[in-house]
Amino acid sequence: GLNCVCFKRKGNYERICINLTPLQASIEERLKRLKHRTQVYFDASRPDHQVALRALWSATYPGQELHGLISDQWKEMGWQGRDPSTDFRGAGFISLENLLFFAKTFSTSFQRLLKKQGGNRAAWEYPFAVAGVNITFMIMQMLDLHASKPRTFVRAVFLQMLSENEWAFDLLYCVAFLVMDKQWLERNATYMEFNDVLKSTRAQLERELLMDDVPRIEDMPSYSLLC
Repeated sequence: GLNCVCFKRKGNYERICINLTPLQASIEERLKRLKHRTQVYFDASRPDHQVALRALWSATYPGQELHGLISDQWKEMGWQGRDPSTDFRGAGFISLENLLFFAKTFSTSFQRLLKKQGGNRAAWEYPFAVAGVNITFMIMQMLDLHASKPRTFVRAVFLQMLSENEWAFDLLYCVAFLVMDKQWLERNATYMEFNDVLKSTRAQLERELLMDDVPRIEDMPSYSLLC
């Protein structure tokens, strides 16, 4: 199993132990699967990746026919060009999985962000789909998933959440997208400020994950933004 690790929290050292029990899926197995997901590159020649991309279109635009995996239609979703596969290079296939999870699980919130509904929007808005890929990459960096042992308290806390829910990463992604958009509106930001908004989004996520009464993603204050 994973070793106990001590972290300094609010002036005191607190020991985090992840114990594997028959009633709980192995955290090691779940972490291994999550790490594998983050290492899969998007491959436009793979049938399963093509199916996932088509599924994203169907979930995003129900009833609207997609003319091809390379099409000007993809620009509507906020990809940089006709071929969305070129935008997955930064975060890989998991960024597509995250978008698809968001679209299917919280369709109302997903559609609201896609259509940029609510608030006073800047003339130069962030591209929705590309922003989603950047959010995936930001969370991967924040959680430092490929370290052999937890090096931050945020990562240790997340591993506990993962032990309770294998979809913790995907849920955190949905929360992060809502937090990012909320901060975007509060700042009245433009696309040139996207990286700054992303940094402040990460800072807020870290603060919420480290709260004493947040044992699950669903307990994060910003989770209430989802609908």
